[in-house]
Amino acid sequence: MNIAIIPARDGSKRIKNKNIKLFFGKPIITYAIKTAIESKIFDRIIVSTNSNKIKNIAIESGAEVPSLRPNNLSDDFTTTLDVISYEVKNLGLSDDDIVCCIYPTTPLLDSRFLKAGLKKLKKDSYCFSACAFNSNPLRGFYIRDERLYLLNKNFINCRTQDIENIYFDAGAFYFGYVKSFADKKPIFSEDSTLIILPEINVADINTQNDWKIAEMKYKIICKQ
Repeated sequence: MNIAIIPARDGSKRIKNKNIKLFFGKPIITYAIKTAIESKIFDRIIVSTNSNKIKNIAIESGAEVPSLRPNNLSDDFTTTLDVISYEVKNLGLSDDDIVCCIYPTTPLLDSRFLKAGLKKLKKDSYCFSACAFNSNPLRGFYIRDERLYLLNKNFINCRTQDIENIYFDAGAFYFGYVKSFADKKPIFSEDSTLIILPEINVADINTQNDWKIAEMKYKIICKQ
């Protein structure tokens, strides 16, 4: 069985009600639910939330909310693994069932990437979305007391195109077997596989500026 779990707690701080804030007229979580449905690879699509309001929106959008998540798993310190581990146990899933955690603020995600992630998943590991840095951080630096410190002096004279790409977690989805999630096996390991997303399909929405950038990207995607 393949299960999609979308963690969407109430109480976001930097963007109020972020998970249900209207994105082009629809609660943003509905895009994640729609993408999961369009992929046609999931037997169940479940939203994990501590909010009745989010629950109602999720159900109206075609997802399930079997029960509300406890408040002690809905604070600022609760990790994604904490939530998914709780849900797979609460749902009584088999160790061999496959779970995909999809973040609720992923309006730019295309269902074809979910299909690719499922195909690429290996036993006892994870497959997650990643994206290449636009500017290679190996040539970066930080500033302390108004003084510049290079991250790596070995790359100071290298051209960007001569340095191997470095990737970051795109924050869109994580495929894994139930046992991996239940045991809270680290997602970011050498055993994990990746689905590389184009930069246009990635938006880490934490601030109002992030939200505006996601809207601009969405407009571009809709015109493609």
